[in-house]
Amino acid sequence: MADGTKAVVDTSAADAAADEAALAAAIDQLAGGKTAPAGTADAPSADASADAPGAGPTAGARAGAKAGSEADSTAASRASSASSKTSSEVSSTTGEENAAKDGDRDAEPAPEASVGEETSEITAPLSVHEIAAELAAGTPRKKPAPAPAASDKRRPTDPQPTVDPRDTATLPRTLPAPMRHSGDKIGNRYLLEECISQTETFSSWRAVDEKLRRAVGVHLMASGHQRARKVLAAAKSAALLGDPRFVQVLDAVQEGELVFVVREWLPHASDLAKLLTDGPMEPHEAYQMVRQVADAVAAAHRRGQAHLRLTPRCVLRTDSGQYRINGIAVDAALRGLPPEDSTEDAQRADTRAIGALLFAALTHRWPYPEDRYDLRGLPRGLQNAAPDQVRAGVHKGLSELAARALFDHPPHHAQPITTPEELVRAIAQMPRIRQPEPELPAFPAPPRHNTHALPTAPNPTRVADTTVAPLPASSRPTAARRTKRRLRRVVKATAWTVALGAIGVASWQFVGSLRHTGQAVATPQPSVSTAAPSAHPTAHAPVPIGIKGVESYNPLGDGLQGVESIKNAVDGDPGTAWTTGWFVDQFGPKPPALQSGTGLLVDLGSPQSVSSVTVQFQGGEQTAELRVPPAAVANPSQLKPDGFTTLAKKSGNTVDYTLDSPVTTRYLLIWLTALTKDGDGKYRGHVAEVKVSG
Repeated sequence: MADGTKAVVDTSAADAAADEAALAAAIDQLAGGKTAPAGTADAPSADASADAPGAGPTAGARAGAKAGSEADSTAASRASSASSKTSSEVSSTTGEENAAKDGDRDAEPAPEASVGEETSEITAPLSVHEIAAELAAGTPRKKPAPAPAASDKRRPTDPQPTVDPRDTATLPRTLPAPMRHSGDKIGNRYLLEECISQTETFSSWRAVDEKLRRAVGVHLMASGHQRARKVLAAAKSAALLGDPRFVQVLDAVQEGELVFVVREWLPHASDLAKLLTDGPMEPHEAYQMVRQVADAVAAAHRRGQAHLRLTPRCVLRTDSGQYRINGIAVDAALRGLPPEDSTEDAQRADTRAIGALLFAALTHRWPYPEDRYDLRGLPRGLQNAAPDQVRAGVHKGLSELAARALFDHPPHHAQPITTPEELVRAIAQMPRIRQPEPELPAFPAPPRHNTHALPTAPNPTRVADTTVAPLPASSRPTAARRTKRRLRRVVKATAWTVALGAIGVASWQFVGSLRHTGQAVATPQPSVSTAAPSAHPTAHAPVPIGIKGVESYNPLGDGLQGVESIKNAVDGDPGTAWTTGWFVDQFGPKPPALQSGTGLLVDLGSPQSVSSVTVQFQGGEQTAELRVPPAAVANPSQLKPDGFTTLAKKSGNTVDYTLDSPVTTRYLLIWLTALTKDGDGKYRGHVAEVKVSG
């Protein structure tokens, strides 16, 4: 101890060891978040001082003072190094120390954004005074927030996700389409001109593609609607079909709040609903429609596409007679129709829709109870009825085809058609329905003297001009001149011959016309004598003619009418009547009438001279025609109604047909063309009595 230098050296080593032990203990307490008693940190320092060789009270005090000065210098150096760090770390450290001393935020976890701040507070160096203040206060420092687990870290967001993160189930169902007006432009290309249709969720427009200068059709829908994604997907798949029998989808775009689908526009095409406005189709036209539509839909199904909403509005006929189908997949998506669960369900749905189109084309009626597409629905009692049971005169083969495609259980135990491919094969197996011959206009026959008149003379000249063709360049000029001279001679001779013949024919016709005029002057004299016998039948009193039998005549319907009450029409009792079956619509030549009439065939037993017929009705005013069959027909019940000759037509409760001249016939037809409406709202005919006089 006498050597002060040695004592100082030994004291500095002990002091340094004590300082390092105290600093390590303080850091461990702070990291563990536990409060250590104040003496805990001092013990190592005291032990270290005591263990130093030759250390006494004075040396201990000197060592303590020196340790304090060295600690202060060390803290100052550390503080200077810490001051070189960012000011944010210093401020956060100071704020956290004050918060730890006040004890206001002991139990609060650190927010995720302040993780960096907590880390800087822990790693910042502390001075001896700061450590002493922490130990003297006995307040634990705030625990640093634990680092988030790998699974809790926020995943980076793909700026262009391949899958839309939005859940369509949370999107609105009835979001209306954005309002647009004529003259608006969408996609910086399509100019809206006319709104064709408007629903709650979308609108359809006729527009102009200003880039290609052509008319297009556009469907508009709000992009936030629940159906918008399905509409875009359906439009893109339809655009890939590439079949000219379908109306082409040209574009499908989502732009801001708007989704729009652009399709081909057919300005001169008419849809099937418009074609059926005037009545049902002819068999040949209905055959062409169902054949073309079935072929197109079957081809689409082979490529994995289904229409799912095939209606009369979707089938368009062009000027050339070709049928094209609009809205494949897109119409169903626009209206929110659920997709079929399987391929079989989609094929059955499209096949049934084609059957409904054929049914409507043949009967001018919609095959369901509701009235749709300007067509009246069927009554409840006629469900599952074939077209030929709904309307008379329907083609049998097409009627059976429509029933098999439309119904799951067709009439007459026929096999149902469930796929478009089966429908195509069934149509191919049918006998070909040929187009009817066009009716030539009825021109009046020209007078005979104009048939071979002089204007026919120039015809040979024109024929001769066409036969004179330019000769080949290789022929000699002399040969060409000879040929031309010969042709001119032939033409002149032919022209003179025709002219002379025409003059002769005209002269002969003129003489014949004079002779015909002389005969016409003499003909009025016998006409006076022929009119005289017509007055004789009216001078005699009518004689009743007995009726041998009556039968129902209903060639346009499903069967005989009122067989049980047929005798009441000729039993002599006006209180009883022959009653026909009931009809939903009144008789008429055009739909919605099912047929034009029904009748009562009267048999007189043998040919009789008939001058008058009286028909008495029941239930109200009715209309009937008196008809007779040709004399050579032995069984008139096999004739069509047009095979009879109509003598008279009258309406009333009692009608009397008085003929101008007697008619000799065995059969009479009372053809009812307008029935009375009964109390239940249905039409029936009631014939009480038929009397025949000669």
